[in-house]
Amino acid sequence: MADLVRFAVSISSDLLAKFDKLIEEKSYVNRSEAIRDLIRNYIVESEWESDEETVGVVTIVYNHHIRELTDKLADIQHAYNTMINSALHVHLDSDNCLEAIVVKGKSSEIEKFAYKLIGIKGVKHGQLTKTTSGKDI
Repeated sequence: MADLVRFAVSISSDLLAKFDKLIEEKSYVNRSEAIRDLIRNYIVESEWESDEETVGVVTIVYNHHIRELTDKLADIQHAYNTMINSALHVHLDSDNCLEAIVVKGKSSEIEKFAYKLIGIKGVKHGQLTKTTSGKDI
C-alpha cells in the first residue's frame, strides 16, 4: 500500500451526520475507508467515461421458453466473444434463467454489447455493472 496521507475536509454537520449513518449501515470500519471507496468509485466512473479498457458484468434474467430468445442471446455473445471472459448460466426456476457475463474491453464496446442483450424482447431484466481492472486504483 502506498504511503498514507492525511487531509482535512470541511463539511456541514448535517451532511456529516447523514454520511456517518450510511457508514454505519454499510458496516464500514471508519470514515476513511468509506471515503476511499467513494474516491475509487469516482475513478472507475472516470475510466468508463474516457473509453479506456475496463471490466464489467452484464446480468440478464429471461424466460427461456420465449421462442428464439436463447438463439438471439447466443448470437450476440458469439459476435462479441473476444471481450467475454466468462459466463454463468443459472436456472432460477422451471421458466426463468439468469446469465452473468464477465466482459473486458473498451467501455463503449462493453456498453454496446450490454444494451444489445438487455434490449432484446423477452429479457425481463438486465443490468450492466461497471467496474475496473484495478490497475489504476
